[in-house]
Amino acid sequence: MKTDSIKKYRPFPPVNLPDRTWPDKTITHPPIWASVDLRDGNQALPQPMTVDEKIEMFDLLVRIGFKQIEVGFPSASDTEFEFLRRLIDENRIPEGVIIQVLVQARKQLIERTFEAINGAPRAIVHLYNSTSPLQRRITFSDASREKIRDIAIEGAKIIKQLVPTVPATQVMLQYSPESFSDTEMDFAKEICEAVMDVWEPTPENKIILNLPATVEWTTPNVHADQIEWFCRNVKNRDAITISLHTHNDRGTGTAATELGLLAGGDRVEGTLFGNGERTGNLDLTTVALNMNSHGIETGLDFSDLTSIRVTYENTTRMTVHDRHPYAGELAFTAFSGSHQDAIKKGFDRRQSEEDRWAVPYLTIDPKDVGRSYEALVRINSQSGKGGIAYILERDFGFELPKSMHPQVGKFIYDIADSESRELTPEEVLEVFENTFVNTKAPLALISHTLAPDNSITAIIQHNGNEKEIKGSGNGPINALAHALESAGIKDFQVTDYRSHALRGGSDADSAAYIQIRHNDGRVVWGAGKHPSIETAGLNALITASNLLDV
Repeated sequence: MKTDSIKKYRPFPPVNLPDRTWPDKTITHPPIWASVDLRDGNQALPQPMTVDEKIEMFDLLVRIGFKQIEVGFPSASDTEFEFLRRLIDENRIPEGVIIQVLVQARKQLIERTFEAINGAPRAIVHLYNSTSPLQRRITFSDASREKIRDIAIEGAKIIKQLVPTVPATQVMLQYSPESFSDTEMDFAKEICEAVMDVWEPTPENKIILNLPATVEWTTPNVHADQIEWFCRNVKNRDAITISLHTHNDRGTGTAATELGLLAGGDRVEGTLFGNGERTGNLDLTTVALNMNSHGIETGLDFSDLTSIRVTYENTTRMTVHDRHPYAGELAFTAFSGSHQDAIKKGFDRRQSEEDRWAVPYLTIDPKDVGRSYEALVRINSQSGKGGIAYILERDFGFELPKSMHPQVGKFIYDIADSESRELTPEEVLEVFENTFVNTKAPLALISHTLAPDNSITAIIQHNGNEKEIKGSGNGPINALAHALESAGIKDFQVTDYRSHALRGGSDADSAAYIQIRHNDGRVVWGAGKHPSIETAGLNALITASNLLDV
């Protein structure tokens, strides 16, 4: 911003909590998870979900493992009401799953909400009203604290009176001082305790106090201070489940939630992939997988994250960003050469799937969320030798010697650089085979015969002319090198040789790699492929010889 613009903003006041304890704590167990995709997430969509789409989303949330699901605001519209009634009337709510409904502190809306939940096995009735000075001054026309507190008390009384009218439904109660994030701490405590006085919770029959960062005004540490202050000072803490509900206006919703859990939060509300008003709600996927990455069981199953993302995108018509944590198309992808090299080395050192996960640049094993390794390394102008070798081995079975990586890598990523685009694995293979495998110009091996004494007779074509050459040595490769030298065609020494069965190709194929050193000091590698390991080696020698002329 320009300097004149900045003058209109002020720092957010901190919480006076000099003896805060949350910085010394660690997360060791999961919270109670509550999805609000079907309410908070849905209300933020340009095109809200249809009833059928909401049912599809509900079924997805159940499969993932959510036990508390806010299904909507049934008093707000006929669509919301119809959706909830279908869940109940069609027995779509599995045992152990509790639906949650949101309602403002207004009599007719509360009554309509109880009509909606009647017959559900279990339901959380979530009452809220705005409490912050900003809301009191602007939305409620300078309403006093007392007036706002009385609204909450009256709503709580109506709910308490209506609970016996749905005897087939086990009702749990939840209250949110909406805009808790910028409400005075003493008033947030006062209004919550006023609601508690009406509902009379006990340790055996707790209420949920949801403390939403409805707008993210400040840094995550201040949010944690707010939560710890509240947990310390509210009465009857053992009769309360403290629930967190962060947003992402400052881009730190995940951090605020994690620190809020350290500060005493018991429960977390959020959505898949952070869908929600403005910059979004808390992303439950990220928080849960963050815990998984530290070895903490969460009770949520994101092992097929791709299919979860597809259902989410189909029902919400939103898209998950390519760089989204864990779920993004490029979340585990490395283009950088140094990153690719480190990842390849990390995989090379892993002995088994049961080993402790320790691969550079990858916080978790992509396979654990249903992602394949094919997308880990992709080739563009920033890529390097390790990444290209990784693709050739992973996808096509070529196990290039390490000292061959720079030669092949530079050639291929120079092509990506000149074309200013990413190369597919198939294009990498095509360039590799056309340049480094079984080449035939200026020198080609037409045929050859090996004698028992390790001598060779070969028909070659050199610069378009066929010629017979002969040589001997301690093996076929050495014999061909001597034959080329004796014929005055090439003068070099063989300095390295490797071979292996070619994985990913024909079962009969072998691959060979030969390094040669010219008498002028140049060193090059060539590769050969053939069903015969001996012929593959001879092809590699010819290719290396040809590369001296490149």
